[in-house]
Amino acid sequence: MVDVEEDGFETEIRRKVTRKSFTIEEKSSKTMTSSSKSNMKRMNTKDMEEYAEMDMDELLAQLSSDEINMLAREVDPDDNTMPPSLRCGYFCDKEPTGPLDRHKLIDHINKQAIETPDKPEAQPYVAGTIRGKKWVPPVCEKTVELEEQINIDLGDEYETALSGASQEEIIDLAAILGFHSMMNQDQYHASLLNKGQPIGMGWDGITKASQPKAFPNEPPNLTNPDETIKRVKEDDHTLKEVNWNNIKNISDEKFVQLFEALASNTHLEILSLTNTGLADRHTNLLADSLEKNSTLRVLNLETNFISPAGMVTLLKSLLTTKSVEEFRGSNQRSQVLGNKIEMQITEIVEQNISLLRLGLHLEYNDARHRVAAHLQRNLDRIRKDITLRLQSYFYNTLRSKNTYNPPDTRGGSKLVVR
Repeated sequence: MVDVEEDGFETEIRRKVTRKSFTIEEKSSKTMTSSSKSNMKRMNTKDMEEYAEMDMDELLAQLSSDEINMLAREVDPDDNTMPPSLRCGYFCDKEPTGPLDRHKLIDHINKQAIETPDKPEAQPYVAGTIRGKKWVPPVCEKTVELEEQINIDLGDEYETALSGASQEEIIDLAAILGFHSMMNQDQYHASLLNKGQPIGMGWDGITKASQPKAFPNEPPNLTNPDETIKRVKEDDHTLKEVNWNNIKNISDEKFVQLFEALASNTHLEILSLTNTGLADRHTNLLADSLEKNSTLRVLNLETNFISPAGMVTLLKSLLTTKSVEEFRGSNQRSQVLGNKIEMQITEIVEQNISLLRLGLHLEYNDARHRVAAHLQRNLDRIRKDITLRLQSYFYNTLRSKNTYNPPDTRGGSKLVVR
């Protein structure tokens, strides 16, 4: 019985399949194109691989003229050279009545819009009345979050102390515990400095602006440039520092005289030329003087008009004698040195073993870190040299007094007092 049922089921399936295939053959060309479109949409990439190797020219040759026109309407040729009338899918069968007149076209559209009657309204419009159902926004219930109160048992001793404390004492306690939002700035600083709280301020006090303090202007620099140049030329042993800061209208001749005298000076240690109008025309002569001077330790050229290339020239001149320990040249005409100049300055500084402080603004991290590491190595080297000198001096002093024995390999050093 089971076998018979299976055979009957198979025959029923075969009949259905044959009928379905017969109906497909009898369909018209229009239904075939619609079914092919739906099948093409359902095709996956795997199904499209079968048609990849077919020749498109052979397929197009098998199509009729109507089918080619239908295919051309469905496919958009992505070609910018074609006019939009040929690229769009809409085709008008009417013949053109004449050239395009934009004004007439706009007038015709406006006339057609005016003559077209409006759609009848279900309910006529009356001023001041609401037609239809008015929209009412839904009411959102606001959930009120209840703040949880935490009860902390501080003990009888702390409770008694806090209950009897004054407002100023509680403010001091809040400042010590770091509750900055509970007080203003005056109360906080008064608590830290133990000056006592301002009178009548309380918790709701407002910090008022304090009166600005008038600081007197810096006295003008009364240094006489001519006298200073004369003393530098004479190599005065009492002249250790030359300060021309903020002196205006210094002529180029005085700069030339100072720099020429600096080359042969053996006692000057500090030279400050801040805000004096130095420019690139002075850097070459100053660099020549720095190459010959071996006693200058501090050179300050801040707030002038020296270019980045001139700054490189001055730093190179410090490599000859290697006597300058501090060089300051920030706030020049060009605030940004640039990557190339900063790398050159870094290489020059790394060759200088005597420079301990450099006053330049370096923008790039690589140059800044390399310069800082090299200056730290120079400081460490000097500290080690000073330590060794002190140790040798201490050893020679004790040895001259016969109170120091050399270290014993068995028991360490022995100090003998006579």
